[in-house]
Amino acid sequence: MYQVSGLALGDPRITEWDRFVKNSTDGSFFHLAGWQQVLADLGHQGFYLYATLDQQIVGVLPLARVKSRLFGDALVSTPFCVYGGALGTDDVKRLLEQSAITLAKELGVDHLELRYRQPQNNQLTTRIQHATFQCSLADTDAEILASVKKKQRAVIRQSLNQQLNFSLDDGLDCFYQTYSQSVRNLGTPVFSKAYFQSLRKVFGADAEILTVRKDGKAVSSVLSFYYKQQVLPYYGGGVSEARELKSNDYMYYQLMCHARADRDCNSYDFGRSKLDSGAYSYKKHWGMVPEELHYQYQLINASALPNLSPNNPKYQLFIKLWQKLPLTVSQWLGPKLSRYLG
Repeated sequence: MYQVSGLALGDPRITEWDRFVKNSTDGSFFHLAGWQQVLADLGHQGFYLYATLDQQIVGVLPLARVKSRLFGDALVSTPFCVYGGALGTDDVKRLLEQSAITLAKELGVDHLELRYRQPQNNQLTTRIQHATFQCSLADTDAEILASVKKKQRAVIRQSLNQQLNFSLDDGLDCFYQTYSQSVRNLGTPVFSKAYFQSLRKVFGADAEILTVRKDGKAVSSVLSFYYKQQVLPYYGGGVSEARELKSNDYMYYQLMCHARADRDCNSYDFGRSKLDSGAYSYKKHWGMVPEELHYQYQLINASALPNLSPNNPKYQLFIKLWQKLPLTVSQWLGPKLSRYLG
């Protein structure tokens, strides 16, 4: 008989949990147990469920509760992550899903959300609003460039003539200033610097910052995750001059080359984007084929599925006002909101 238990922070089974994730075909960086500490640092309660058979872990389901007056109350696998859901055989996944529904009812949340990549054989409601993009990494810089679509390849070549340079940064300051400006310009609240410090502390060398500079000034920067020979540029952006300099294009290309040559990566995960959005089109220009994400929901106390998308008309005025905020104000106010936008 299967037994379902909860993984506590500092639990001795963390190593076994992560070993199971890494050996699972559908396991991702976002299933790793370290996220429970990151989420706890943000003030969110984690419920990391795992199933055992004969004392061995045979399935996992990372969950955390994100609750606020403004944005509702949800139990999510996994907040602030693009992938989630249960891992294991189909019967184990169904058992963990039922345990999550029971937990959601006990907590009295609005809804349960499981961020699966693939379709699931269950009774939950599926909503497809995002796609993710991946590609293989060729062996050399020239071959990586040749694998990019013709128009985007021309943009990268332009960026290589802009006298840009890049470095791997130990500190957060340049990344945070660059990223803060980027998301402010998009009308999005920025995370706190403490959040990124938590990511670096928990995941160590597997959370790496690459920064592009022009004449010594940081113009683009990205924090990437490394997992099983794959690189995932996760938090990235550029300052206002980045578009003219093509420094974001330069950044992602150099990251591909660095990940292949220095980190022995053979795969590049460009992350999720809203269907038919600007970011969605941009990633397609690199030659990557979109893979639709099958997020699933179970309504608990809510009467309708949530819609926290920036495309939601009720957020348009907020976005326009946010874009006009001084950077220092957005850095102070943003973390008070972003920690609930998981």
